[in-house]
Amino acid sequence: MPRVKLFDEEEVLEKAMDLFWKKGYHATSIQDLVNHLGINRASLYDTYGGKKYLFQRAFARYRDSNRDAIKNYLESQKDIKTGFRNLFDMALKQSSSDEDKKGCFVVNSTIEFIPNEKEFSVFIQEHKKRFEGIFRDYIALGIERKQISKDKNPEVIASLFFTFYNGLKVVTKVDFDEAIFSDSVDSLLSILD
Repeated sequence: MPRVKLFDEEEVLEKAMDLFWKKGYHATSIQDLVNHLGINRASLYDTYGGKKYLFQRAFARYRDSNRDAIKNYLESQKDIKTGFRNLFDMALKQSSSDEDKKGCFVVNSTIEFIPNEKEFSVFIQEHKKRFEGIFRDYIALGIERKQISKDKNPEVIASLFFTFYNGLKVVTKVDFDEAIFSDSVDSLLSILD
């Protein structure tokens, strides 16, 4: 007779994501996961396939929910430049309230795994491509709405904004001066003028 699971798989996945996000993959042991998740080793392996597969699922969960939230947020903003301003301001507020200095789970994982984990680089490339696609499409919408000059290159600007957004998540872990970062956002957004 199969065992009945006495835990919520999605809740455990959320907890695993939080632990990996705080500690990183390599610094998180199986025992750390057992203690933090409140499940035994057998359940961890039976349900998630072990540490590597649990990490991959946690990473995918964060990556997809974060990307979808940003896409939905931008789509709710009528003015393109204001939409980007609000997005970067939101990232600054998240950074300033991040007591654990966790930054971004995707960025942290990229730093931890690349260039040594070739398998992981596929996930990162896919994330970059989709994220830049969201920015590119939003910029193209601004051009279509005549909010942004048609001589702007959405592909290039999207790549620049993606780089800035991710860099912001790293630098604010170490040095956070909201006024300076806010001025940096103003300078960055002037490219849309």
